[in-house]
This record gives sequence, C-alpha cells and structure tokens, in this order.
Amino acid sequence: MYLVSLLVAFLTIAPLVAQTTTLARADEAAVVAFAQAAAMRALNFAQDDIAGLSRARPDFTAEGWKAFMKHKRGFLTPEGTPTFSSSFVPSGNAVVTGKENGIVHLRIPGTLKHSQHGSSTTYRANIEVQAGGEPMKIHQLEETICGLPSRFCP
Repeated sequence: MYLVSLLVAFLTIAPLVAQTTTLARADEAAVVAFAQAAAMRALNFAQDDIAGLSRARPDFTAEGWKAFMKHKRGFLTPEGTPTFSSSFVPSGNAVVTGKENGIVHLRIPGTLKHSQHGSSTTYRANIEVQAGGEPMKIHQLEETICGLPSRFCP
C-alpha cells in the first residue's frame, strides 16, 4: 500500500515539475531575447545623436544605465551626446553563462565598431549582459574587447 501511495504521489508531482521546468526555460528564453534586442539598441548609435544613444535607457535599471554610461565617460559631451558612433553585429547566438536570483547572465559574441570623425576601429568583442526581473531590465552590460583568447573571449 505504501508503494502504491508513493507511486500515485510521484505521478501527480512529476507533471508539475516538468511544467515548471518548461516554464523556467520559456522565461529564460524571453530574458535572452529581450537582452539581445536591448543590447543592440544600447550599442548601435551615431556620433552626435543623443536620441540614438538615449533610446536604450528604458531597457536598463537606473544602476545598470549609470554603470553603462560610466564606461562612455570621456566620449560624451557634458550633455551626454556621443562623440563617436558605435555598432555591434552579433556573430553567434547568446550563451547563458549563469543565473542568480532571477537574473540571467549571458554573453553575446560579435564585432564591435567604433568610429569618430572618419576614423574607425573594429574589434572582436563579447557583450556581457545581466538581465531579468519584473519588469524585465538590463542590470549590467559590459563590452569586452577580445585580443588573445581568455575566459571571456575563447
């Protein structure tokens, strides 16, 4: 009788666990899709176009935007207008590198190009993104320029 009860309990719980796992994967996929699109908005803007850079602001938490813009210091006017153009083209799919407290950590490989006054430099790069929450936002976005292979740039 105990074995039958245990079997009934397992058969009742198993579909719920499977459903939760499927839902978690769907949630993760939604975060990855959001993060990829938001990263493209953040990293593709034209020189002297403050609106182009600012259109990504709603995709970030306040802290995430502040940290993202901190890396642009020295390349913005006092009003926040970019003094360079930026474009990022992914070279592959985003790779989930971890999860913590509902935040998905992912890496997007690609090519990052910065241009300023007719000169340009193109880099192999990875974009490190931490995104999630409700509402969904980018908590951190960092550009990693790849030179020699490293843990961030295989």
